[in-house]
This record gives sequence, C-alpha cells and structure tokens, in this order.
Amino acid sequence: MRVVVYGAGQLAQMMYLAGSPLGIDVQAVDVNNDTVVHPVSKTPLDIPLDEALDGADALTVEFEHVPERLLEVAAQTNKLMPNIQSILVGADRVREKHLLQTMGVANCEHKIVTHLDQLDECVDALGSKLILKASRDGYDGYGQWRLSDDAELPELKQSLQGLDLENVPLVVEKMVAFDRELSLIGVRNAKGDIRTYPLAENLHHQGQLHVSVAPATNVDEALQQQAHDIFTTLADGMDYVGVLAVELFQVNDTLLVNELAPRVHNSGHWSQSGAVTSQFENHLRAVCGLPLGDTSALGPSAMVNIIGCSSFSRELLSIDGSHLHWYGKSVRDKRKMGHINVTTDSYHQLGEKLMALSQYLPLEYFPKLVAEATRLKG
Repeated sequence: MRVVVYGAGQLAQMMYLAGSPLGIDVQAVDVNNDTVVHPVSKTPLDIPLDEALDGADALTVEFEHVPERLLEVAAQTNKLMPNIQSILVGADRVREKHLLQTMGVANCEHKIVTHLDQLDECVDALGSKLILKASRDGYDGYGQWRLSDDAELPELKQSLQGLDLENVPLVVEKMVAFDRELSLIGVRNAKGDIRTYPLAENLHHQGQLHVSVAPATNVDEALQQQAHDIFTTLADGMDYVGVLAVELFQVNDTLLVNELAPRVHNSGHWSQSGAVTSQFENHLRAVCGLPLGDTSALGPSAMVNIIGCSSFSRELLSIDGSHLHWYGKSVRDKRKMGHINVTTDSYHQLGEKLMALSQYLPLEYFPKLVAEATRLKG
C-alpha cells in the first residue's frame, strides 16, 4: 500500500516510520515546490506529482495549511482523507467556529470581526478581556493578540492597522478562566468505527505546547465520555476519516472546544511509547481501510517538546523509559526540533523521571518541565 502525505515535515516522517512495519510506503509532498520527496531524508524522488497521486492508495495531510489548489486536485481523485471540507475547517477559524455552532458543540463565546470598528461592539458584548485570533495562518501563538482592559483598545486597534480583515477576519473570543487545557486524539475510519485515546493534559508557554501528560490526571469516566461524545459528534458530522485532534478547555466539569486539527497532532506524540497503537499508525490504518488499533494507554507518560535548541545531552537516554525523537531541522527560535517521550508505571515515577530529565536539558528552553515534574511527584 502507498500513502502520499501533503507536507514534508516531522509528522510525515513519523507516519513513514509507523507505516513501514505494516508494509505501507509513505511518500511526502513538499508543498513549496510540488516535489515528491522521501519523508525522512527529504531527498526528491524521481516521480512527478501526478504519477505519485495516481499510484497512491490514499492521500492525506500532515498540516492543514496546504495550498487549496493542491487540495482541490487531491479531492478529485477521491483518495483524500480526511476530506477537503474537514481540512479547510482546520485551516480557517471562521469555518471552524461555524462548524462548532452548527453541530451544537460547546466552544468559547466569540464574535467575527471584518472591520476594526467592530472591536468596540466585541467589548460591549464579550467584556474587556479578549483574545483575538487571525482566522488563517496563525498557530503556535502567532497571529494572536490579547486585550486585558478596555483602556488598551485604542493601542490594540493601532497595532492591527493594515490587516486585511475583509479577507482574513479576526475571531474575537471572550477570555475563558479555564482550569486547564486538555486535548483528545481520536480516529475514525470510512466504516464509521471510532476509537479515542485518553485525554492528555497540555502545558503551553508563549502559545506553544511544551509538555503533555497522558492520561491526564484527575479525569473521571464522565469527563472522558464527554470528550469522546464531542469527538463522535464532530467526526461523524464531517464524515471524517483519519486522526482528528480536539483541543479543549476544562471549566469545572465542562469541556469547551478551543481548536481542531484535522491530522496527527503534537499532543498525541506520547502515544508512540505510551499507547498500544500510536496515533501515526492509527491514522494510516484509517486512511488505508485497515482495522483500527487499540488506543489504550500503557501507563502514565509525558511528551516534552524540544523547541529552539539542539544543545542537550543525549545521556538523557540513560533514564529508563525515555525515547528521543529528533527531526533533523536547522535550529531556529521557537522551532520544534524534536521531542522526548517518557513512560512509567505511576505519576509519581513520571515526576521523578521528568526531574531527572531536567538535569540533561538547558532549562531556559524548557520552562514548564520542573514545575510539572514537581506536581506529578506530589
């Protein structure tokens, strides 16, 4: 079997590594130049894109910002999974909010802004604590602005001057006093079979995910079921095939959807070592029409992102249950260079191992690590 992935980054690489034992050959498309490349080496393959599409059993994406012209060609083959509508929802926050509202899925109170003068109405309707998000091309904290007090509104408007809000509107959300950030990774195949992973707890810094712990602590059956029901509503409603990530805010006993990612997701990397079947293997199983794998956790685990640095000791591998995944990129500020998965038998042990891990890392790049290790140790 062969799967062609639009995008040639680390997610395509990890899909390739997950597919090899199943006999699934994964090729990647560098969407900057429409070139078919090897997902690990990035070496161009001597295959024209149209031939690669013809020879593929399935087409999929590793990120949602694939040029629409490429998605439209892919959709015409009837091999694109998830479908183009689902991918476009993930690429546009206005479409995403419309989907959530249409399906009756709880999300943050918000307004859509196409002109700066509408910000005054947003303050009147939503209050003076707001987060503004560009509807397209914003991720990892980019394309976002905050308002903490209505006295800041004139300065905020000034900073937004020049944005083309008619073509790229703002989604303006009421800032939610949430208890914590969670995410649910789930998978659905073309038959409608659904599996969801345990909820993961996510710690962010400057808009980027730094640490995920799965299963999240203090999750009862009712909360996990609520998340599963949200996933089922969305996946069935979109006729979705593949892995879908649902980012959530927990407010008391209620889950609000923050964002959707129509692909394998950073907050699901823990599943490579911490679940019976990884998210990458399950995504390939789904798009290739194979039975879905067990999504149960093997025990408490954590994923630690390596962001913007490469200067750390590989001796961290001396910690039992530690697994390094390196992406082979050149170093750049705020760039995800790799991640470390740590698996254990208890949350206390997980805290101890994360504390041990901190001894091998430059902690200025890992601002959440020690505090999370201390919390888990109890």
